[in-house]
Amino acid sequence: MVASMANTDDRYALARIDLPGVGTHGWQVRLQRQGKRYARFFGDGVWGGAHKSYRAAREWRDVLLQKLENQEQIRTCRTSSRNQSGVVGVSRVSVSTNGATYEFWQATWSPEPGRRRTVKFSISRYGERKAFRLAVSAREEGVSGKTSG
Repeated sequence: MVASMANTDDRYALARIDLPGVGTHGWQVRLQRQGKRYARFFGDGVWGGAHKSYRAAREWRDVLLQKLENQEQIRTCRTSSRNQSGVVGVSRVSVSTNGATYEFWQATWSPEPGRRRTVKFSISRYGERKAFRLAVSAREEGVSGKTSG
């Protein structure tokens, strides 16, 4: 049985396609990153059976994921055209609640995969320049691991 070929982690972005009516059998790889879609079909007939098409699909997916991860690492910690502060992970935020507007500088970083930390510094309390400097310092300390989570 094809389902016993791998555990669910090995199946990330893989789908088994079996359409007997049109003679289509194989594995489909589908991924999307930053709005761009990647897809490829690995037919059993071309690859010599379900097991071989599965292995080929998984290998292609793994190579693609590695390539995309390398591109993301290059992109990480660069300012984008959307960045208004000039410092990665530091942004000026304005929030309106019940008719009152609160403005602050915010520092954001990821101390470990899947976890995000955010610290906010009030502009009304510290002033524009000091709140910005505090956010920049908090971001630098957070990225370097000097702060506790």
